Order: sequence, then C-alpha cells, then structure tokens
Amino acid sequence: MARNKHPEETANLILDTALRLFMEKGYEHTSIQDIINQLGGLSKGAIYHHFKSKEDILAAVTDRITADSNRMLQEIRDRKDMNGKDKLKAIFRESLLRPVQDEIFTVAPDMSSNPRLMYSILKETMDLTVPDYIQPILEEGSADGSILAEHPKEVSEMLMLLTNFWLNPMIFNSTVEESCRKFQVLDQVLQGMGLDVFDEDMKNRLEELTQIYREHQ
Repeated sequence: MARNKHPEETANLILDTALRLFMEKGYEHTSIQDIINQLGGLSKGAIYHHFKSKEDILAAVTDRITADSNRMLQEIRDRKDMNGKDKLKAIFRESLLRPVQDEIFTVAPDMSSNPRLMYSILKETMDLTVPDYIQPILEEGSADGSILAEHPKEVSEMLMLLTNFWLNPMIFNSTVEESCRKFQVLDQVLQGMGLDVFDEDMKNRLEELTQIYREHQ
C-alpha cells in the first residue's frame, strides 16, 4: 500500500476494515494481524501509529457507528418548535424510519455472538446518549408539562435499554412475531407512564427491519 496517503484516509481504511471483520468474525476472533492482512501491505507499525491497541480500534469503531445517530439526536434535542414529548416521539420515529436502517439490518451480525462490540455500544449509549440527548429531553418535557417523569435520568436509561437492546432483533434474534409482541408490551408500559410516543408506522417498520435482518442471517 502506498505510504503517501493522508493520515485520516489511512485511519478510515483501518476502521472500515476492522468494522467489517468485527461484524463477520466477531471482535474476540479478529486479531490485529487479521486487520493487517486485509489492508494490502500496511504494516503493523502503521496501524499502531493511529491506534494504540485493538481496544482503541473498537472504541473508534463504536464512535463511528453512533456518530450519525448522535447527530440526529442533537438536531431533535435542539429544536425550538417542539415540546419534550414531541421530541421523544420524533427520535423514535427517525431512528426506525430512516432508510439507512435497511442497510444496517442487512449486514448486521448476530450481536449475541459479538459481546465486546455490543458492550461497547451499550456503554456509549449509557455514558453519552442518555445524559447528552435523552435525559435533557425528558427534563424539558417535565418542565413544559408534556412528560410526567419524576426521575428523568432513570426513565431515560430505561428507554434506551428497552428500545436499543431488548427490542433489537440483532441481539435476541427475535422473529417478526416476537418483535411485534415486544413492541406492543413496551407501548403499553410507556402509555402507562403517559408516554404515548409510539404509533402504527413505527410498529410496521420494526416488523420490516426484523424481517430484513432474519432474511440475511
């Protein structure tokens, strides 16, 4: 591989390759040498110039996976024309309905066999997504009266755990019917808390994404 590439281009190539291998083989079963073998002659020293370790590569891969979602969350969080409840519903709608989800569910692995990658995403969700995006929206909703949440932090954590993980067919390999039942149960729980933020379009989209995922396993 030519050595005159811009450093950012080389780093992106490493991350592209690492993400693909993590998805295909699992983080635990991918070595630095596996990554090197897919880089057309890039040396181990060149990789360590950009990343200190395989764990460092995993952290960067996780950042890349969540970056686009976080941009969407920030845009909705900062809108001035919506109350807290409307923002929360907009986040769930956008997360499910955006077209890129088709590609994600087509190529995604069974996350239950990729525990380190799954934990990295979980930690990013709880350490960044909850306090920076979801909790402020719950607090705004509590202040404007659109959401009744005595404990916004804990409700935010629960929402992210249930929607991003329990409801995710990539983690539990749910059938379409199981995903539908989970969605209905979660909808009932949230409505019991005054959070009627799901609708039929979201349910249909979850069923569609579950079907896409299972067809490509």
